[in-house]
Amino acid sequence: MGIFSFLTRDKDDPGSGAPESDSRPDAGPDSPSTPADVLPPPSAVGLDTSALTAPLPENSAADKPQVGPMDPAQTAALQGPIIEVLKTVYDPEIPVDIYELGLIYEIIVDAERRVLVKMTLTSPACPSAQQIPSEVRYKVKGVPGVTDAWVEIVWEPPWDKDRMSEAAKLSLGFF
Repeated sequence: MGIFSFLTRDKDDPGSGAPESDSRPDAGPDSPSTPADVLPPPSAVGLDTSALTAPLPENSAADKPQVGPMDPAQTAALQGPIIEVLKTVYDPEIPVDIYELGLIYEIIVDAERRVLVKMTLTSPACPSAQQIPSEVRYKVKGVPGVTDAWVEIVWEPPWDKDRMSEAAKLSLGFF
């Protein structure tokens, strides 16, 4: 029995919760009885769901930053495009992008064009603490020339409203 076995129902098994008859007016003898019967399995549409159930390998370096020392030339070349994509990431509760909010502390690019973004959040209890860093990594990895990207959350120095740009302060009515 798989982890998502509750999504499919066996019509011949009375204990499966499948209805014995479909009372919808448009339901014919061959029509599916539930939305789960209509959807194809993830493998049929080319989705690899093994990461959802596979345990992480011990001592996995997959999510640990693999960035070497900063390369000033590569950093100068890629910093502009990286900042542009960071300006498309928003905290869902604040109508200002994370770059203008002052959440980005450092952008490091090494000689192999691997990127490490050091950033913070407005609070350790931020409800978007998982979503924002994931979105940052995904978008930075998509910048032409970037070979890989990681995000490191830092809490020092702590974020405060003085880190925001003038435009962000004006937008949020802090003037």
